[in-house]
Amino acid sequence: MIALKNIEKSYPIAGGRVFVLRQITLDIQRGEFVTVMGPSGAGKSTLLAILGMLDGAWTGEYRLLDTDVHKLDNKKRVALHKQHVGFVFQQYHLLDDLTVAENLDMPLSYRDIKKSERESIVADTLDRFGIVAKKDLYPTQLSGGQQQLVAVARALIHNPSLLLADEPTGNLHSAQGREIMELFKQLNARGTTIVQVTHSEENARYGNRIINLKDGWLVK
Repeated sequence: MIALKNIEKSYPIAGGRVFVLRQITLDIQRGEFVTVMGPSGAGKSTLLAILGMLDGAWTGEYRLLDTDVHKLDNKKRVALHKQHVGFVFQQYHLLDDLTVAENLDMPLSYRDIKKSERESIVADTLDRFGIVAKKDLYPTQLSGGQQQLVAVARALIHNPSLLLADEPTGNLHSAQGREIMELFKQLNARGTTIVQVTHSEENARYGNRIINLKDGWLVK
């Protein structure tokens, strides 16, 4: 599903460049549940952003679902992301001027789905995540944990082929965190490919493979 070859990410500094990722070559099969671990500053979130096509300033080759991402312009990368990728951000990235229900509707609005059907999907998702009572509230009216639940719900609402999650339970209490990880496990069992970044050994155990990064390099 994913094939990376010699992916590198760097920034210019006085007298040279500083590398965030170095020579990342990696294959992830359809249906895998992969965990990316490593110390702070290892390049984990950067790798996830590249996989999600949210960062285009890198070199190397990236193939996703038989599409050469490195050959696409930004507009086509955005379209590919909207079609196939769900992303759970560490800092939520909810739209403050939209209600919870409207935030959930956003990924569905990119697809050819009738409004009545979208409303039904949003209602089912609100119920599934226990946030029906929050549907007309704005993100700023929610606690951090509630915002994270909405962010997870939004990432999953359109049944993405690839789910990317950056510390998905970091702002949830332990019971909520386990519920989210169990949900990820169920989704993976039904065929969703998942790549998560986490510092949690407990969360890592839900996956079937761990990839370690250190100073931008893959650690064998």
